[in-house]
Amino acid sequence: MAFEDRLTESRKIKKVTQQEAANMLGIARTTYASYEQGHRQPDYDTLKKICELFNVTFDYLLTGNEQSNSPDEMWQKFLDPKTQIFFKDLQDAPEEKIEELIRFWEFIQERDRKK
Repeated sequence: MAFEDRLTESRKIKKVTQQEAANMLGIARTTYASYEQGHRQPDYDTLKKICELFNVTFDYLLTGNEQSNSPDEMWQKFLDPKTQIFFKDLQDAPEEKIEELIRFWEFIQERDRKK
């Protein structure tokens, strides 16, 4: 299941329309609809609001993994426009590759904390 499918499913579970979701997020309905259609990706701040609205984690929306709960800071760095060029293929990567990247990033973070 892709990001846009998990987003749509999360909204339907919450029983809100696209318009209601967009209003709660402070964005246009067309912008929100483009997320569900897979034409656009939300920035970090909008994605954080979406996670809070639908009571889901970044990990679930972006990878489908309900068990993992990677730190918000990691996702903020991944989704930062300055670093996004390094992760441009992430959106189209299989979930296993995304999970591998998350584990690698967590390893790097842990290593840096020990320095």
